[in-house]
Amino acid sequence: MTEQSPAAMTELLNRMAAGDADAGARLLPVLYGELHALAGREMGGLAAKVTLQPTELIHEAWMRLVGGAPQSFENRSHFVGVAARAMRSVLVDHVRRRQAQKRGVDWLRIELDEVVDLFAERAPNLLALDEALERLSKMDAQLGRMVELRFFAGMSVEETAKILGVSEPTVVRGWRIARMWLRRELEV
Repeated sequence: MTEQSPAAMTELLNRMAAGDADAGARLLPVLYGELHALAGREMGGLAAKVTLQPTELIHEAWMRLVGGAPQSFENRSHFVGVAARAMRSVLVDHVRRRQAQKRGVDWLRIELDEVVDLFAERAPNLLALDEALERLSKMDAQLGRMVELRFFAGMSVEETAKILGVSEPTVVRGWRIARMWLRRELEV
């Protein structure tokens, strides 16, 4: 793994987003450790609900990032924030597919996954969190983005402020408001 200067990293990110496969191939090894840590945070507490491994989550999210519409990235932190959103989307889709499959299975047969799922109901409900975050984002897009960057991407107050172009005290206040709002929404 070679370390890249911030300018070189941004250039590679933008070339990758524009469809340059070579740039993507050069970036993945550089970013892999950071993406793996991010995947671990995304999956925290969901082990019983999600059968994906962190490596699979990284690859699914990577395909969404490089296979979709071209987009530009301001820097490494911005890319990691977008990657966190892609990972969240992959996880939500995965949980929805599993729930849909369970509704169509033979009800007389109990699989081990179903027994594990009964115990996993105490874990945070990813679908409920995703729906609440969507509602928050519709009410206040900046608060929704703060949650994605702070909670899902694990970014600091300073990094979040830089990406959003706001002051650190604004992020601290917004993060407090968003957490209280989400807690209230998820307790109902």
